[in-house]
Amino acid sequence: MNKEDKTTKFVKKVLAIFHIKVKPKTEKLFVQIFKFGIVGVIATIIDWAVFYLANDILHIHYAISAILSFTISVIYNYIASVRWVFDVNKKKDPKRNFILFIVFSIIGLILTLIIMSIGVDIFHINAMLMKIIATVIVMVFNFITRKIFLE
Repeated sequence: MNKEDKTTKFVKKVLAIFHIKVKPKTEKLFVQIFKFGIVGVIATIIDWAVFYLANDILHIHYAISAILSFTISVIYNYIASVRWVFDVNKKKDPKRNFILFIVFSIIGLILTLIIMSIGVDIFHINAMLMKIIATVIVMVFNFITRKIFLE
């Protein structure tokens, strides 16, 4: 018997409140996006807090601070994503899943650094503001790649 978790029940209630009827597959996707959002918010808080601490308090260069904060948040994100968000394909090698997760996370980090570099170095925009903008863009990339390659 497949017992629904509290998050699934919550999403179903929200859909019912707004009189939104969807197919079970779409409902499952909504639940997954919601869970991804929760994990993402926590990972983002970790990422931004470590970035702020390293960059603004310890005065470590923004690129090094971004790498450090990214690394810490991606470790949390991997564990939470595999355990709670995605229906990881058990037929796929766990090492392969981890490697793909890390590869796409590194691509996300590179995108973050490019976006931040353009904003900070060329347009002289505040590093924290650029970190926020980069996070939003990379978040979409992360969901799509993890959905495709982990499931």
